[in-house]
Parts: sequence; C-alpha cells; structure tokens
Amino acid sequence: MILNIVTHPDDRLRKKSKIIEKQDIQTKKFEGFIVDLIDTMHEKDGIGLASPQVGISKRVVIINTKDGALALINPEIVKKSWTQETEEEGCLSVPNVFGLVKRPKSIKVKALDKEGQPIEFAAKGLFARVIQHELDHLDGVLFIDKMKK
Repeated sequence: MILNIVTHPDDRLRKKSKIIEKQDIQTKKFEGFIVDLIDTMHEKDGIGLASPQVGISKRVVIINTKDGALALINPEIVKKSWTQETEEEGCLSVPNVFGLVKRPKSIKVKALDKEGQPIEFAAKGLFARVIQHELDHLDGVLFIDKMKK
C-alpha cells in the first residue's frame, strides 16, 4: 500500500521517534509496514524514506541501495569522519526545495535489520549522506534546518 507523505510544516515531522521493541519487529503488522515504506519510497522516486515522513513516529528508515531497499531499525551513527563535504539535498517532505548541506563524508552505522538482527556497516559518499538525512528525520530534524544555501 502506498502511504501518504507528510509535508512541512506538519508537526509530526518535528517529533523525536520512538525506539521499536524487538518483539514488535517480527509481527505481521510491522513486516507489512516495512513493505509499505519500501513501496512508497519507490512510488515517490525517493532514495530514502523515514517513518515520520508517513506520519509514524517510530525509529525505522528505508534506504535505496544498488542491491535493493535496506531497512534500518533503531539505527544510530556510531562514528563519523572528520572530513565533510557539501552537497545538494532535497526531501519528499519538503517538496520543490533543494539546498546545500554539509555532512561527514563517511559514517559507521549500527542498527537492526528487518528480521531484528543486529547489523553494523560503514557508508561513504551518497550512501552515507542519505542515511544521515533519514536519521535526522527520526530526531525531528529536516535538511532545511542544516541548509547553507
């Protein structure tokens, strides 16, 4: 099912999302929600989608990768590079607005996968940028808050 995208200035985009309990991850309802997030991201031509963008205040994001959609549950960045780069960003929740945002070039991420198993990996370049952008959503932060121009 394609979900509705919540757009700025909706207050739901500014809330800190809640941790997802491990026992909730393996429910049919949650599995269906992950599928709906993935379908919505693809339908809207996004490269990432965070659950607050569909009005659900839970700590889950979907990242589009060359190997398919990656679900990150309760994700956290455990390490950031000192080197940063400034690139243009946009957002499905802030339509028709683009701006330059400075972010760490590479990060290390810890999360649970869609089965609830722990994963840890390094990301760099656009992959790292998308993850950072989506994780900001989980804390109620939009790219326009960090935009330089």
